[in-house]
Amino acid sequence: MSRTLLPLGKLPPDLLADLLDRLPPDPRVVLGPRPGEDAAVIDMGDRCLVVKTDPITFATDAIGWYAVQVNANDIATTGAAPRFFMASVLLPGGLADAAMAERIFTQIVDACAALEVTLVGGHTEITHGLDRPIVVGCMFGEVARDRLVVTGGARPGDVALLSKGVPVEATAIIAREKASELAGRIDAATLARCADFLYHPGISVVQDARLAGAAGGVTSMHDPTEGGLATALWEVADAAGVGIVLDGALPVLPEGAQLCGLFGLDPLGAIASGALLLTCDPASAGAIQAAWEAAGIAAHRIGRVHAAERPYVAYAGGAPLVRPARDEIARLFEG
Repeated sequence: MSRTLLPLGKLPPDLLADLLDRLPPDPRVVLGPRPGEDAAVIDMGDRCLVVKTDPITFATDAIGWYAVQVNANDIATTGAAPRFFMASVLLPGGLADAAMAERIFTQIVDACAALEVTLVGGHTEITHGLDRPIVVGCMFGEVARDRLVVTGGARPGDVALLSKGVPVEATAIIAREKASELAGRIDAATLARCADFLYHPGISVVQDARLAGAAGGVTSMHDPTEGGLATALWEVADAAGVGIVLDGALPVLPEGAQLCGLFGLDPLGAIASGALLLTCDPASAGAIQAAWEAAGIAAHRIGRVHAAERPYVAYAGGAPLVRPARDEIARLFEG
């Protein structure tokens, strides 16, 4: 009997939803596992514990930095402050040496220091069958109950905003992982600038989320990771049971468009940490945008939330935004 193999990337949404529907409820779990929600929220009395785990599998260069940042992002999108980090570091057997371990450890420590996060433990091993290091992070944060934000909080009439542009993370990954193939195809200064996207504008949205929360009126926040901005918009729509109508062309960074174009990738479907997607009360949109811009963060109004019988994401003319079956970056790592 033949099997249908799953493609690289996230599990298909329908399969994931079916698996998660089998889990029993727990009265202390304020927010449990469900499609579109990237962190768990547990009732701790006057405050909530927010927990997130995410692996780094696409990138190898600066993998420790990536691991801290992307896990912190999903804590921040709940309105919580990231506080404590654990990492499982799996090094490839036959390739790992002390220098590799030290390099990844230093990256994790530096990233934690930059976010004022404490590294509290984890696991390390040399693992059979790997051809690259893998880091699986787990971040812990805390938030007052009345400050909690969830992906499913978007409401009809809300405005959708995006910080920076996309795809910041994919641009950095392509520049770093495919540097030898890009040499001679783009100039050295552009390649260096794209590789530096990891830090400038950076893949962190912790500041973006903090500033938005302080401005007020935020109803949902989401970090576009695998599947890029297109998938993130669909995840917000699914989680809230709403439609999202886009105002026009989505903000794709020129460097991201260039590098994705060289490999035939759609920048809207490529991993996009570094941009914060949120919905908010229309009366608060201007204040959030002003707060971002005052901090040197590009601010984009990209659409509006609508009531819907079934979730959807579409352009103003009615054309649907295609939901990627997998992240575009996965195509770079296929044999």
